[in-house]
Amino acid sequence: MQLHEFIKADELEALPDDDAHEAFAQFVRITQTRLSERIDALSSHEDQRSWQQITDARHGFMNIVVAAAKKFEIEPLASIVMPRNQEYDDQTFRQFQSDVDFFVTQLVLENSARAKRDSVFVSLDLKTKIRTYLHHLRDAIEKSDLDEDKRGKLLDRLNAFEAELEKRRLNLMTVTLVVIALASAPGGLWSTGEAAQRLVASILKVVGEAKNADDEARKRLIPVEQLKVRPPPREPEQKKQPVPRRHASNDMDDDIPF
Repeated sequence: MQLHEFIKADELEALPDDDAHEAFAQFVRITQTRLSERIDALSSHEDQRSWQQITDARHGFMNIVVAAAKKFEIEPLASIVMPRNQEYDDQTFRQFQSDVDFFVTQLVLENSARAKRDSVFVSLDLKTKIRTYLHHLRDAIEKSDLDEDKRGKLLDRLNAFEAELEKRRLNLMTVTLVVIALASAPGGLWSTGEAAQRLVASILKVVGEAKNADDEARKRLIPVEQLKVRPPPREPEQKKQPVPRRHASNDMDDDIPF
């Protein structure tokens, strides 16, 4: 299997540009799914050709994942030396798959911790306050002299923002983007007086207060060392003990007559 068989062009474009760890984790998740689908399809045919195709698919998966690790600088996967085709076997793939799962698990946990740092817990009180402000912002938009298209786009943006409140945590970038959209609206929105400005400021205020409470709660927790991707623990390989050479026995010498 080649790269385009593991991941589509639009999926590659959708990988985050600003987070190498998250991009690599998504890349592995997508390509692992395609590999599993390929193996499932081939496993129904029990013949030598199908088995060779499965081996080729696994080797291809290993090849593109190592290449992606080099691109995103994910060590120590980036330093893996690809085995030659004739040296590749089922055991090589099993060990590689185990290592990838080990590393990706660490990356996912790291990304989860970072996502918490860049978001705020949506309590019932926070959700209620923001929804109230959004309700009044909709009224301000409806009363503005914006044209139909611009008014509709702003209302759609507010609806999308309100939908985010149903999640457990609200990404701070989501808040920033909706505030930018409102602040960059033509003057028609602000012709309603200072009401819209106060509503936007109120949203920022309650989100900021909730974030400060989140941060204070995190400080009270036992500090955890920043996660670093580490190689999986393994027992050292046992060296084979040399087999002692056996010498011919001379026990029969006494039975030889002279």
